[in-house]
Amino acid sequence: MSEIVIGEDGLARPPWAATDPLLRDYYDTEWGMPVRDERGVFERLSLEAFQSGLSWATILRKRPAFRSAFADFDPDTVAAYGQSDVERLMGDAGIVRNRRKVEATITNARATVALRAEGGLAELVWAHRPATTPAPRTLSELPTTTPESLALSKALKRKGFTFVGPTTMHALMEAIGIVDTHLVDSHRRGSSGVWG
Repeated sequence: MSEIVIGEDGLARPPWAATDPLLRDYYDTEWGMPVRDERGVFERLSLEAFQSGLSWATILRKRPAFRSAFADFDPDTVAAYGQSDVERLMGDAGIVRNRRKVEATITNARATVALRAEGGLAELVWAHRPATTPAPRTLSELPTTTPESLALSKALKRKGFTFVGPTTMHALMEAIGIVDTHLVDSHRRGSSGVWG
């Protein structure tokens, strides 16, 4: 039995994307679409880390403030942030003021810059694309981690990244189209072009 919700527009979505206009628009236009550029992957990795323990709706509502606070997620700029920037960010009510997550974003920017010599962040992340993607009919069939997200987590940690656990990395892989976890009956299933 599918857990899909048919919207007023006649389109089928999972419950999390069915009512809130912000989440619905994100689901319809962005979630699961391929992101292959360094800045885009760094932004999504950073936002997934900030989301840990919070709702995605909270992060999405704060995304404009996050982009402003972190120089539109330009890795070179964020990598140059120092202690005064950490304190400035801790005073920014527009973002999630968690010191460990703020410091992790700066650490991860530095690791992103360093990774360029080996092909870059996007290449490393996309190298963990699995041979197949799930075909869930219900939310309970969705994995929260996979062998690939565990391997990606370990690979990033070896390169100096933090807040990149396997669950967070699986969420990243879903968000940027590496896996297609749209429910089978969703209007977005297969829309990324990655999995046909």
